[in-house]
Amino acid sequence: MLKIGVIGVGHLGKFHLNNWMEMEDVEIVGFCDTDDHNAKAVIEKYNIKRFETADELLDNCDGVDIVAPTTFHFDLCAMALRKGKHVFVEKPLTNTMEEAKALLKLALESNLKFQVGHIERFNPAFVALKNYTIEPMFIEVHRLAQFNPRGTDVSVILDLMIHDIDIILHIVKSNVSYISANGVSVLSETPDIANVRIEFDNGCVANLTSSRISMKKMRKMRLFQKDAYIGIDFLEKKTEIIRQNAGDDKGVFTFDIDTAKGKKTVAISNPIVADTNAMKDELVAFKNAIIQNTETPVTILDGYRAMEIAHQILNKINKTAN
Repeated sequence: MLKIGVIGVGHLGKFHLNNWMEMEDVEIVGFCDTDDHNAKAVIEKYNIKRFETADELLDNCDGVDIVAPTTFHFDLCAMALRKGKHVFVEKPLTNTMEEAKALLKLALESNLKFQVGHIERFNPAFVALKNYTIEPMFIEVHRLAQFNPRGTDVSVILDLMIHDIDIILHIVKSNVSYISANGVSVLSETPDIANVRIEFDNGCVANLTSSRISMKKMRKMRLFQKDAYIGIDFLEKKTEIIRQNAGDDKGVFTFDIDTAKGKKTVAISNPIVADTNAMKDELVAFKNAIIQNTETPVTILDGYRAMEIAHQILNKINKTAN
């Protein structure tokens, strides 16, 4: 039985706790949270122990799920690693790049399992593409959200856009060559809306727009590659593929179009999107990595790279603003 502790049982932390409680091969040894109101609600609902300090909680578990504010990530993760505990931490990895570098070194030396909570990797709309070849040359992303004071301790880049940065770095197998960015602080002290262009050595270009002051929600990514268009709706859990029919498409809508190079057959397909719980799937993946001694699907290096690009974007925005 794997013993797990949870640090931070606020809005997001309670969702994590719900999912952990559903796993038969996991024992929740307890939680730690400085907010008495949150702690009381969790004790009443789940009847699990509240530890007064993270240090005490860590002494009683095999692994820890850290859902505390970003400013506490480094200290909590470092403490867990030094105590020999496996770590799952919500994105972003840390608050600063200095912290990220120090934590990366510590994690790589520890030989422990470390996973960063980039949940969109487990979104069923993205997972539906696992058997498709994805080699985009142009990417268009829109991630829009309504304003919520919760989460404004970091910029929209580290709050929202970092999801898409992680996905893009995961599918574009090339180094970043150039970044341009603009952002505006509207309702908080950090950028609330931003537009970013990322260019890669292989010629791929990604254009990202993220906002947390929009009237509607949107989480869409469009991928354009040779002979194919792929649309991913992370919010509505839908995926669409339009490509020249290679003769192996079955159960899809096809039609012919006339082009300068002659008649082409186009196929439109919608891969089956499973009805899954992305948060539970990422936590199960972390659990399995510990039990089976395999690499976590979103490693600390993945989290570090996403943070590195995010901070390069922030630096570009700050230079533009000044």
